[in-house]
Amino acid sequence: MSDIPAQPNSTVRRRLSLDPWSLGAVFIASIVLIPIVAVAILALFPTENIWPHLLATTLPRYFQTTLILMLSVGFLAASVGTGAAWLISRYTFPLSRWLEWLLLLPLAIPAYVGAYALVDFLEYAGPVQTGLRSIFGWETSRDYWFPEIRSLGAAIIVLAASLFPYVYILARAAFREQSGAAEEVARSLGAGAIGRFMRVGLPLARPAIAAGAAIVMMETVNDFGTVDYFAVQTLTTGIFNVWLESHNVGGAAQIASVILILVIFLVTLEKISRRKIKFFSLSNRHRPVDRVRLSGVSAAGATLACLIPFAVGFLLPVSVILSHALDNPESWTDEGLLRALTNTLTVGGIAAVVTVLAGVFLVYGVRLSGRKLPRLLLPITTIGYAAPGAVLGVGILIPLAFLDHRLADFIESITGERAGLILTGSAFALVLAYCVRFFAIGQGAADAAMGRVSPSLEMAARSLGRTRAQTLKEIYFPLIRGSIGSALLLVFVDCVKELPATMLLRPFNYETLATRVHDQASLENLGDASPGALLIVLVGLCAVSLLARANR
Repeated sequence: MSDIPAQPNSTVRRRLSLDPWSLGAVFIASIVLIPIVAVAILALFPTENIWPHLLATTLPRYFQTTLILMLSVGFLAASVGTGAAWLISRYTFPLSRWLEWLLLLPLAIPAYVGAYALVDFLEYAGPVQTGLRSIFGWETSRDYWFPEIRSLGAAIIVLAASLFPYVYILARAAFREQSGAAEEVARSLGAGAIGRFMRVGLPLARPAIAAGAAIVMMETVNDFGTVDYFAVQTLTTGIFNVWLESHNVGGAAQIASVILILVIFLVTLEKISRRKIKFFSLSNRHRPVDRVRLSGVSAAGATLACLIPFAVGFLLPVSVILSHALDNPESWTDEGLLRALTNTLTVGGIAAVVTVLAGVFLVYGVRLSGRKLPRLLLPITTIGYAAPGAVLGVGILIPLAFLDHRLADFIESITGERAGLILTGSAFALVLAYCVRFFAIGQGAADAAMGRVSPSLEMAARSLGRTRAQTLKEIYFPLIRGSIGSALLLVFVDCVKELPATMLLRPFNYETLATRVHDQASLENLGDASPGALLIVLVGLCAVSLLARANR
């Protein structure tokens, strides 16, 4: 009888045992989630509650403008991306093979760079208005009407031109996966090109289009550089105004919580739409759709329809930036640019390595652990990618500043010397923000890559006496290094382009390429901003080339 309780006690001891992989996974997940929790706490318990003042004054305007911007950019990007994907996947026309990949290139252009280029191209002293005055003999702006460049409409066009490839990629893949049999049945029933698109192609691709549109809208909410340059007041600019100008952290957290709720709503809506709308192939012999060769006016119209978004989203910004960069060769050797480049490579490189390694550790730890908590936390850690950089800036800086002061007091009590702010006074906060913001990329790449490794390989290694760490190093890493390398590049590129979090968390006098370009362009000094912008574009092209290769 005395032996009966032994089994439950051993089970309890096993559950309470400290598994370093499980603890590490929970720790990493907690670091990723702390900024989101901090924003919620700061919003609910502010030191100075200005919520009634925000509701009575600026918040409705911020929310309305953000909603209009988000829905307009989402609709325009979805329309352009879906239309281009349908033309590329269903028809053959002049330049169609080139345009299939050229339509990915706007992803390399940050929206704020496109904004600077558009204003420079269309402003009063730009080539368009100068040419009009020269042709028609107009002397001043009073002699003719020209649309306002720095406006909400221009911001919508710039953001849609920069973000539509998200929809294009997913929609093109969805159209390619559709069976040619459905297309032939629709054609035999008398459906024309528009009818086949509306009744067959679009309904089947709707989940993919909805997912792409949701990404576009989340990126729109995250944007700061474009809306700030166009003087459009959104929730993101509201965070900067309330925090940096009014010095009210609680108010900034309350606006950030509104953005967070909006983003969570978008993510939830996208997941629900995908769950409710599912289509299955009833045959294991999938025959692709045969492309139709266009000619005459139809071919010219299709080529033009695909060329316009490529020209607006890529050719125009690159041409303007390159022109200014060539006209100002001395700006390439400016000490500020070299310093910004060094800082960008340093923080972006460190953040990429830490993010991907932490993602690998988390996924491997969850796979090894049989506990529920790490498995529950794994999908939640992806919320950082959906949270705008300004929201993460609020959620990271306040807890980190509190910890920084406690750490400085502790060092002073031991050494008698004031150490200063170690965490917030250095680039540590910036690296942490990048890790949290782009952790989903590293985690997703590791999860997908490890899922393709046969469990029998791990069991064989363990049976030969390898530890868990040795199994990860000797079995998993050689098999997943391609995916890990891709994730490193993608995280690094996103770090280089990130502006809102960098603006909020950078130390004093610390510039990256993104902040330098924004600062110089805000001063109407596009000549000095162009080299940095061109470097950002070149880095972005590396990621786009990787994406194009993965989507062949």
